[in-house]
Amino acid sequence: MLAFGAHPDDIEFGCGGVIAQETRAGRAAHFVVCSRGEAATHGQPEQRVAEAERAAALLGATIEFVELDGDSHLEVRTAHAITLASVLRRMRPGVVLAPSLVENQHPDHSRLGRLVCDAARLARFGGVQELRGWPPHGIAQLLFYALTRESEPDDISPVLIDISAPEIVAAWVAAMEAHASQTSARNYVELQLTRARLHGLCAAVHYATALFPADPLVFESLSGLGRAARGF
Repeated sequence: MLAFGAHPDDIEFGCGGVIAQETRAGRAAHFVVCSRGEAATHGQPEQRVAEAERAAALLGATIEFVELDGDSHLEVRTAHAITLASVLRRMRPGVVLAPSLVENQHPDHSRLGRLVCDAARLARFGGVQELRGWPPHGIAQLLFYALTRESEPDDISPVLIDISAPEIVAAWVAAMEAHASQTSARNYVELQLTRARLHGLCAAVHYATALFPADPLVFESLSGLGRAARGF
């Protein structure tokens, strides 16, 4: 699993419970963070980077930082999509997580989501000159995560991931709290737990994270569908 974040805390707040669940099941996760939070009101870049490294370790993931345009200056450019496509070819993930494309959020989030979409396509094309250092790679799934209710797509039915196990919730909370420069300014932890609790209540579980598929999901049989969310 490869997870992209525009800022040092995006992945942890948006889908940290899913990451914890996957790594504790023995699946590898890697974070790609595309700024150092240098435009934030709270926290200096060096502190933000250290917080992100600690949070990734708490979730059992590895992490790298990619320099694009900088915090709050991200633009959708072909060169950036190629840069991210090179990461996809190098890491060769099956599942990719990226911020949602909804524009009613920090502009870096939706723009990075767009760039990851483009990168996933470019990574498949063998003739892209700048990518010839790595063999082409096609991912299996691109799923979007949201950082707020406002950034959840209203036109895509979500996949709800049950993250109710106490050890998963604890790991997620610890990773969010590792970003002390941010959580000391606003109660982001409670915000994310409340969203997860609401999604969980709708699915008759304690906590759930909503992920939004970029494309229709394909199953080999009905047995892999799990169950519907409606519990009442």
